[in-house]
Amino acid sequence: MERIQKIITHPLYKEYAGKIKEWEKDRQFCKHDYVHFLNVARLAMIIKLKEQIDISEELIYAAALLHDIGRHIQYETGNDHAVASGRLAPAILKEAGYSERETDIIVEAIINHRNEKVKEEKNLKGLLYRADKLSRECYFCEVSELCDWKERKKNNKLIL
Repeated sequence: MERIQKIITHPLYKEYAGKIKEWEKDRQFCKHDYVHFLNVARLAMIIKLKEQIDISEELIYAAALLHDIGRHIQYETGNDHAVASGRLAPAILKEAGYSERETDIIVEAIINHRNEKVKEEKNLKGLLYRADKLSRECYFCEVSELCDWKERKKNNKLIL
């Protein structure tokens, strides 16, 4: 997991996470922070084990840690954060030691983490999509009724 350490200590990663934190300092709803990133990674690992999907832990953690890293760009410009995250991730992945092929797989998953069409896929795209959605604890949220997510998208049921 040396490469994961390189991601979380990378200056750009810290910079982007800091920008997101600043944009979300007054946000009542789900945040896009380290807790969320790690929850997504851990849920993806559980799904991987339950579904017996052959994907390395380092690919799962890298995708989860980076999937929302461009969120600040969406706040600044209105551009889709999944695409923005996909553009920002390669520089960090390269310096962390990921190969071009691994980077392509991770970036494809990041770009598609909001694409409902991939949700059933037994690959990193499907894992990241499902883990990201399961990470949202709408069933415990005190401001759920104020959330602009459509009811069908809300995670109102604890799934084990």
